[in-house]
Amino acid sequence: MNIAKSLAHLFQAKEALGKRILNVAHLLTGNLFTSLVSLLTFALTARALGPNDYGMLALVYSYTRAIERIVSFQSWQPLIKYGSSLSEDKDQAKFSSLIKFGLVLDVTGAVISWIVAIGLVLIAAPLFGWSDQTVNLVLIYSTVLLFRLTGMPTAVLRIYGRFRTIAYGQLGGVTFKLILCVIGILAGGGIVYFAFAWLFSQIVSSVVTVVFAFRQLHLRGAKRVLFAPLRGTLHQFPGIWNFAWSSNLSLTIRSSAQELDTLLVGALADPASAGLYNIAKRIGRMGQQVGTQVQAVLYPDLARLWAQRAVEEFYRAVMQIEVLLTVTGIAIFVLFYFLGEPLLRIAAGPEFAAASQLLIVQAVAMVLILSGSAMRSALLAMGQHRIVLKIVLVATVAFHATAILLIPQIGAMGANIAHIVLGLIWVVGLGIAFHRGRRSTDKIEEVPKGAMIVDDGEI
Repeated sequence: MNIAKSLAHLFQAKEALGKRILNVAHLLTGNLFTSLVSLLTFALTARALGPNDYGMLALVYSYTRAIERIVSFQSWQPLIKYGSSLSEDKDQAKFSSLIKFGLVLDVTGAVISWIVAIGLVLIAAPLFGWSDQTVNLVLIYSTVLLFRLTGMPTAVLRIYGRFRTIAYGQLGGVTFKLILCVIGILAGGGIVYFAFAWLFSQIVSSVVTVVFAFRQLHLRGAKRVLFAPLRGTLHQFPGIWNFAWSSNLSLTIRSSAQELDTLLVGALADPASAGLYNIAKRIGRMGQQVGTQVQAVLYPDLARLWAQRAVEEFYRAVMQIEVLLTVTGIAIFVLFYFLGEPLLRIAAGPEFAAASQLLIVQAVAMVLILSGSAMRSALLAMGQHRIVLKIVLVATVAFHATAILLIPQIGAMGANIAHIVLGLIWVVGLGIAFHRGRRSTDKIEEVPKGAMIVDDGEI
């Protein structure tokens, strides 16, 4: 009875929850089709190349993606946090300077990522045991890093509530990639062709996202962002540099587990194992994308609510989403448990059916990661980025220690078990930090509304 009353109280704010669910639905609908098309692209590539060549391409893709996540500067978090307290009418100049600040971080991070990717592969390729062909593919594919200016566009589109644009823009990008892969199969293309196809499609997708963001800025009156002054930005937004470094370092450390896992399997096992692990991971990530899209919607809302000191609404929003995410995660796990092997056979072929057990264990880790998604967004909105950083650091160290210990013993399954260890530390640590923060929060009056974040529908 008490549980029923608690749930009824938790979900009584139906209007706000309904808007969040609608925006999440836009993202999930687009992301569902994006994931399916992306999965089809990976499956067609795997069928065309076979486990060994696909494993090599997966290593190249994972390497550049890991460098991007670890080195590049994810500017969207500070842009959303500090943009949420600005008035759209009165603070347009400050907002333009803030957006330009994020763009400069993106460009700088992209160039540094490219330099690191090129330099590291030339130095460390012998340690990875990579062939000359793999190194050459990495040198070519690393070009994509120069175009990955995703932080500022992501922040702008989320701030203005353009979740449909985000979702279906991603769908267009992977559809273009699928078309290129189909052409490659019909033409009998090999690994070099597919590497160029993946590279070109990613570049086009990144450029289109930047164009969408600048269009939104232009429509909202921020027409001279590129000419906005940067001098005094750190003074206008106290603490932004500290928050940017801390939140970015947290993402970097966390990404090392998400992006280096395939590389670890390839280095400590073999390319074929990396290929099996990667295809299982790709399917498993379809479930984890739910948490990613929920955070995309929830974080701007939480940043605004915290800036307005709407404490009760803030905590209700977090717990609503936590309950929904946990239930969703369990449902996805059950789906993968019963349909994982048939899905792998249909998607990638019978030679990849051996990855079914990897997928099931990956799904357990996915449930744990999903269960902490809303609390992470809440802690960042509360300015508790240092606590998040500490939790991420401990969880990631535990992941790498477990993976390095187990992969040589049991192969790719060791990486999946390491993800479960990470997920347990992640959800327990975030839960403790969030509830401590909740107990220590003083009830204060709400500040007047009028934030920059305006979610007025979709275009």
